[in-house]
Amino acid sequence: NIEFYGEAREALAAQKEAMREAKHFIFMEYHAIEDRESFREIKSVLLEKAKEGVEIRLFYDDVGSIGFINPRFLRELEEGGIRCRIFNPIVPVVNLFMNNRDHRKITVIDGQVGYTGGVNIADEYINKRERFGHWKDTAIRLDGSAVQTLKALFLTMWSVTGVDDPADMERYLQEKPQKRDSQGFVLPYANSPLTYHKVAENVYLHLLNTSTNYVYIMTPYLILDDELVRAMTFAARRGVDVRIIMPGIPDKQYAFDIATTYFKVLLDAGVRIFRYTPGFVHAKVYVSDAKQAVVGTINTDYRSLYQNFEDGVYLYKNLEVLKIAEAFEKTQALSEEVTLESLSKMPLVHRLSGYLFSLIGPLM
Repeated sequence: NIEFYGEAREALAAQKEAMREAKHFIFMEYHAIEDRESFREIKSVLLEKAKEGVEIRLFYDDVGSIGFINPRFLRELEEGGIRCRIFNPIVPVVNLFMNNRDHRKITVIDGQVGYTGGVNIADEYINKRERFGHWKDTAIRLDGSAVQTLKALFLTMWSVTGVDDPADMERYLQEKPQKRDSQGFVLPYANSPLTYHKVAENVYLHLLNTSTNYVYIMTPYLILDDELVRAMTFAARRGVDVRIIMPGIPDKQYAFDIATTYFKVLLDAGVRIFRYTPGFVHAKVYVSDAKQAVVGTINTDYRSLYQNFEDGVYLYKNLEVLKIAEAFEKTQALSEEVTLESLSKMPLVHRLSGYLFSLIGPLM
């Protein structure tokens, strides 16, 4: 069974309630954790469950959480019985692997329930703090056998960042989630920079290449390779209604400037582009033909598709696909459409910035 959340606040509230029901373990892997109100509410639940004997493991990316977490924070968690690990700790030397980040957002509870999506645990995600207007994000809850994949992804990353008994992973993977009756297929998957299987891009290309009616996309960033440009423009030219929603208030102006360098070729082909007027779209969603969809952590840019550790959930012929399409349409109703005319009025400094930064787009 799955449940789609069209707002981060709803997703985190549901996640906290599920954590309160934990009996055996809670695993959490996040790109960014901020020691402020959004996490403090979750932290109180985790410390309470740790006192009850529930095993808690917390794993986060050091680059993603830079400036938000300090040694005192970690000591408090460790003293409360919560095991913590850091992905790729920042070191004051040149390290090329620093460019590969853990961008996943995964919570697994007792191996039966899992959460993933675009939502990090920071105040701006639930609009407790507004820096770029209203923060729009999405997430998904899994209940049943698909959770096994999220559990395996967590345990893999956990094991490569510390010394563990190999039997530890085997013990948890032998525990199977309860089967649930559901419609269609629910397939969690991962993307890694350490393999040549570009799963994340292939899944997006699959949706674009197999759609016959529409493909709706929400993404905060748009830095495309030739294959994605070709798939988007060819879909539009063969009559597929391709729409993209991007931020109205970007969090990184240079990244949005790069995105605009693709706008003309996309618009000329018939792709429709919208900017979310109230603020920043952080959702990573593809939905197609009322039949298939992806919700996950994967932006439509080089970093997510080639350089980061990511995860997503592919849905096929599941009723939640309709809910995802509806959420897109509601978001579009709050957005302003980009036209060739409005694009021509873009300030020259941003146009030049876009072409300049596009030279190093794969590093963005």
